[in-house]
Amino acid sequence: MESFEYVSKIRNFCIISHVDHGKSTLCDRMLELTGTIPKNKLKEQFLDQMDIERERGITIKLQPVKMSWSGITLFLIDTPGHVDFSYEVSRSLAAVEGAVLLVDATQGIESQTISNYQLAKDQGLKIIPVINKIDLPNADIEKTKQTMVETFGFEPKEIILASGKTGAGVAQILDRIVTSIPSPQGNNSQPLRALVFDSIYDQFKGVIAYVKITEGSVKQNEEIFLMGTKTLASAIEVGIFNPQLQSQALLQAGEIGYIATGLKNVALCRVGDTITLADNPAGNQLPGYREIKPMVFAAFYPVDADKFEEVREALGKLQLTDGALSFEPESSSALGFGFRCGFLGLLHLEVVQERLEREYSLNLIATAPTVKYE
Repeated sequence: MESFEYVSKIRNFCIISHVDHGKSTLCDRMLELTGTIPKNKLKEQFLDQMDIERERGITIKLQPVKMSWSGITLFLIDTPGHVDFSYEVSRSLAAVEGAVLLVDATQGIESQTISNYQLAKDQGLKIIPVINKIDLPNADIEKTKQTMVETFGFEPKEIILASGKTGAGVAQILDRIVTSIPSPQGNNSQPLRALVFDSIYDQFKGVIAYVKITEGSVKQNEEIFLMGTKTLASAIEVGIFNPQLQSQALLQAGEIGYIATGLKNVALCRVGDTITLADNPAGNQLPGYREIKPMVFAAFYPVDADKFEEVREALGKLQLTDGALSFEPESSSALGFGFRCGFLGLLHLEVVQERLEREYSLNLIATAPTVKYE
């Protein structure tokens, strides 16, 4: 298939909402309806991969997945709704052309509904309005619809009524995504430009960059160049999200996928960087992301002073997947050597501490959080 024909059959979108408005459940129904995940393998909050997300019932990390509907390839990025993880939302929006704006029929429009709508609008995305949880007895559909019309200027007839729980309206949402969200721009004949919108660290494959291929294509084992950090690497594996990593021979224009770089230094692959090919580099980088300012500060000290370097390494790896986390070494006469860390809020702080202790088996002392740190 010619690259422009293939790109015309792609729709990239995310789902945005206030926390607890039913986004992850709607994603589950989409995965089921599109046949991406067999029903017998579908567990609740399927795209919430971390145990901590399931336990708290919230989405923390953005999670991409590839689906098919009516002969069209859909790339969905599930996003968090909590204000502490809004940076994850802004990263997702840079990789898509459209957004499903979800509003809970029992809660109506809330603060993150408005701020996430504004982020999507600023990015120039096509927005599909949806009222969710219409199956609940306390759903006030007419009032919710009226406030969406007044607040965002939607036409009443364009607002889809849905229930992530029962599956009502989900096929209509998928149909609307296909018909109203534009296909990505770009084709395979141009030099590769891939926007890094997230990354994880794998002990065997090194830094794995989550990318939106804006232009060009990349094959497994091709030499790549990270334009921001001026770093050469090899695409030791490329592929898409199913939602687990699924390798394929080629990633091409319009697709959302991953490039395993083999890099062991996490600082060399930054979110917002542009990946191009070493032997046919692009002329200029894609616009990156704004730096995020931390709002809450606290220090982490290892209970065992010998674990200082392990804490540094763990924070570095977490920072790779969490662009809003900042840290710098500090010392205290009482607690020894530790790290002063910056967060977007108290929930963000709690989640980072819990991940450090769980995923890296660290025993930490945390100081009381402060709002401003000079």
